[in-house]
Amino acid sequence: MQTPALPDLAHTAAKPVHWLATAAAMAGVVALAGLLQPRTATATATAPEQRTTTRHGAPAPDPAGVDFPLECGGAGTTVAKQAPGDLDGDGRPETVAVVHCAAGSGTPPGGIYVLTRSSGAAPRVVATLVDPADRKTVGDFAVRDGVVSATLFGYSSLDVPRCCPDQEEQASWRWKGQAFVRTSGDLARSV
Repeated sequence: MQTPALPDLAHTAAKPVHWLATAAAMAGVVALAGLLQPRTATATATAPEQRTTTRHGAPAPDPAGVDFPLECGGAGTTVAKQAPGDLDGDGRPETVAVVHCAAGSGTPPGGIYVLTRSSGAAPRVVATLVDPADRKTVGDFAVRDGVVSATLFGYSSLDVPRCCPDQEEQASWRWKGQAFVRTSGDLARSV
């Protein structure tokens, strides 16, 4: 039998202290990664609309479990942002939700949906303010004084890489009569 020319490698005879040191180092890396994450995006609402109930005690619709009109090919949906507010002045809050397909990576287009709930009924989508088919992503988003406002990012052509939108638009919606009316601030301008 021939003896190896190299001495035993340290990892071939690992002791429990080596495993503990490795586990401690990994825990440190995971903790540091958690501290360095960007803040999560949230929708903002003014003080009266931050409440999830109104003076009548009706809670704002919860978007969890709502069937959004998105074609995600079995990937599911992600509610990226949401904000409550009484948009139609009836004393009951609606919820505005920014939703996109649960893509593992990339920037999937999103939709902005208004949810309501009749007494005792499950929340449902009553309006689509931005359709994902428009291939827009939603940046800043807020509900204030009955107005929904958002920054929308898009692409000027199919040649623009999907990572890097080159158009930006400020849009807002207000309930008038029987429908939401959209107004745009800056029309699609280059980013």
